[in-house]
Amino acid sequence: MRSAKEVTDLRSWHADWSGLRVAVLGLGVTGFSVADTLAELGGELLVLADRADDETADLLEVIGVRLVLDELEAELAAFGPELVIASPGFAPSHPLVAWAASRGVPVWGDVELAWRLRDKVGSPAEWLAVTGTNGKTTTVTLAASMVAAGGKRVIACGNVGVPVLDAIRDPLGFDVLVVELSSFQLHYLDSMSAWSATCLNVADDHIDWHGSAAAYRAAKAKVYRNAKVACIYNLEDEATREMVEEADVVEGCRAIGFGRGTPGPSDVGLVDGILVDRAFLDDRQRAAIELATVDELVGIGLGSPHMIANVLAAAAIARSFGIEPAGIRSALRAFRIGHHRTETVAERDGVRWVDDSKATNPHAAQASLSSFDSVIWVVGGLLKGVDVNGLVAANVSRLRGVVIIGLDRQLLVEAFGRHAPELPLFEVSTADTKEVMPMAVRWSAGVARSGDTVLLAPAAASMDQFADYADRGNRFATAVYEMLGESADDDKPSAPESEH
Repeated sequence: MRSAKEVTDLRSWHADWSGLRVAVLGLGVTGFSVADTLAELGGELLVLADRADDETADLLEVIGVRLVLDELEAELAAFGPELVIASPGFAPSHPLVAWAASRGVPVWGDVELAWRLRDKVGSPAEWLAVTGTNGKTTTVTLAASMVAAGGKRVIACGNVGVPVLDAIRDPLGFDVLVVELSSFQLHYLDSMSAWSATCLNVADDHIDWHGSAAAYRAAKAKVYRNAKVACIYNLEDEATREMVEEADVVEGCRAIGFGRGTPGPSDVGLVDGILVDRAFLDDRQRAAIELATVDELVGIGLGSPHMIANVLAAAAIARSFGIEPAGIRSALRAFRIGHHRTETVAERDGVRWVDDSKATNPHAAQASLSSFDSVIWVVGGLLKGVDVNGLVAANVSRLRGVVIIGLDRQLLVEAFGRHAPELPLFEVSTADTKEVMPMAVRWSAGVARSGDTVLLAPAAASMDQFADYADRGNRFATAVYEMLGESADDDKPSAPESEH
C-alpha cells in the first residue's frame, strides 16, 4: 500500500506507476482517457460510473480495466484505492469524492494527472492555460490558431475537444498546448505551472457544484498559480486583477492586461479602432505594435464587444509565447467563428433569428443580449443555482417578448413577473422535448416584427431537455428552417466542449 506522500511524489511518465490502485470516477471522454492512460502505465484500475455506453465498456474490457455500475461506494471501499481521479462532473460533495477525502486518499483531476505525465514524448510542451466564465473556447481556438500561424506545433485541448491526456501522449509531441480549463478541472488541479495563464472574466456560475460564489472564484484563480512568464487578466474585470495580485507565481512573471480601452505599458488594447500591443516589445513606454483593426474583426464575425475582448486576450496569449504580429494577423484572416455563438440562423421579413446556445450562464447571455436592440428572448434550462433577477432587470428595455424553456422555468417566470409584468411571455411546458423548440419558434414568429431579433441565449445549461448546447442550438435552427420553409445547413458541430 503506497502512502499519500508516495503517490503525490509521482511526477513523471517515467516514475513507477505500475500496480498503483486507482479509482476513476466517471466514464465520459475524460474518464476513459484517464483509464486508458493509467492502464498503459500498468496501474490497477477500477472505473465507477452511473452508466456506460456499450462501446466504451467494451473498450475498457479490451485494455483490462474493470467497470462497476452499481453499489459504487461499497465497491470503492472494497477496492481500497491509493489514488482517485475524479471526472469534472464529480463535485467535492459527491459521496465518492467525500469518501476518498475523509480517508486521506489523494483526489486529482485528469489535468493534474496530465501535468505530471507530460514528459512522455521528449521535452514537455509548454502550457498556455485559459479559464473564465465566458469566452474560453473562442479564445483558446484563436490563440491556438495564432500559435500555429507562428510556426509552432500546437493543439487546443482540455475542456474543449481533445482531453489533455490524449494530447500529452501524441507520439509526435507538441511545442505548445493551449489548455481550456473549467472551474471543475481547476478545483482538482494543484501542480500546474503554465507558461502563461489567463482568466478572461468572472461571474457567478456553477454555484451548485462549488457550494458558493467564493469557492467558484477561488477555483478560477488557481489558473495563475506558479505561472512562469505572464499572468494575463481583464482590465475591465476587477476580480481578475485581484486574482493576479494575490497569485503565487514564478519570479519574473509579468502581469499583462487586456481591454477595449487605450492600453498602458504592459497592456494590449484599442487605439482609434486598432488593436495594439504595448506589452511584448522593448520600447513599451513609447511605442505600440499594430495587431489588427476592428473593421477586420467585424468582417469575420468578431466585431461585437465581447468578441473583441476575446481576440485581445488570445493575441496576448500568443504574444507571450513569442508569436509575431504577422502570425496573429494571418490567423485572424483565416478564422471562422464556431457554431452556436451568436450565429445568425436566418433572416426573413426584417426578423433575424440568432442561435447563441453556447450562452450557458447569465454572464454570457448578457454579452449576447447587449448586441441587439429589440429582442424576442428564448431563455431557460438548468440555472445551476445562479440568480437571474439581475440579468432580467438589466434587459427589460430591449425585450419585446420572452419564451421560457427548460426545467427551472419557475425562477424565470417569477423574475419576469417582478421586473417586467407587462412583457408578453410564453412558457413552454410540454414534456415532449422534441416539441420544445418548434413551440418556442412558432410563438416567437407570431410576436416578432421587422427589426426584431429572436435570440436563443438560454443563460442556462442544456442537459435537462437536450443532449448538450449544440443539440439545443441545432434543434432551434431546425425549427426555424421548418417554420420558414428553408433547408438546414448540414455543417453542424459533432463534438462540442463541455458546459463546465
